[in-house]
Amino acid sequence: MNHQLMTFEYGPGVFGPQVEQRHLDDIRPSLLDPHAQGPDVVYSIAMDIGLDADRADLEQRMLLFGAVTYAAGRIGREPVRSQGHIHAISPSCNYSTAEVYEVWSGKCIVLMQETAQDIPGRVYAVTANPGEVLIVPPGWAHATINGDPDTPLSFGAWCIRDYGFEYADVRAHHGLAFYPILDDGGAISWQHNDNYDDVQLIEKRPQDYHALGMVAGTPIYQQYRENHDQFNFVTRPQEYMDVWRNYEP
Repeated sequence: MNHQLMTFEYGPGVFGPQVEQRHLDDIRPSLLDPHAQGPDVVYSIAMDIGLDADRADLEQRMLLFGAVTYAAGRIGREPVRSQGHIHAISPSCNYSTAEVYEVWSGKCIVLMQETAQDIPGRVYAVTANPGEVLIVPPGWAHATINGDPDTPLSFGAWCIRDYGFEYADVRAHHGLAFYPILDDGGAISWQHNDNYDDVQLIEKRPQDYHALGMVAGTPIYQQYRENHDQFNFVTRPQEYMDVWRNYEP
């Protein structure tokens, strides 16, 4: 990670693209204050990274590894964050898909809710630190938040290769069900978004995801290398409905 340039550098035997940048103007419709000031480049994303030796298998499985880095700082009263989206139905599996985050640096908060309709269902703010993993289930609206304004946030993620995003319902509600608010000391509180019905926010740490076969303490790319079927729940989510039903992140 090169936090100054917000890019990634790849070593020998590793493939990876140039980063794509997401700008502040791209996320304004979901901000508490659409006119707020903050870093111009909110985050950089590099999709399709891996070892050369794994490339054919990853393509055959429709599995995609990506890396993301978020700027430090603030956007008005809010931390640096994404606007929020729902994973679209992927043509390869005909289903909305899950995503696996592994935090590399900084403090990651994922705000996630069952729907982006007026009644959002259960709403969670899940906080993960470096070395920790969290999993967003299929169909849930979610946004990524840099939980420490003094430190860039970087993480890796498994997702499906033919991924797509749905923004319409999130934008229609001007974001998710809560806005993260930073105080002067960098602590985050939550302000309800009145475009949704009243709902409780559940703040928590990630679970161990044992039901999905995750191995605590083992990097997620290494888990794939040791068991190429490990992330079938990402690319074939409909086979894991017993896990997604009443899911708690």
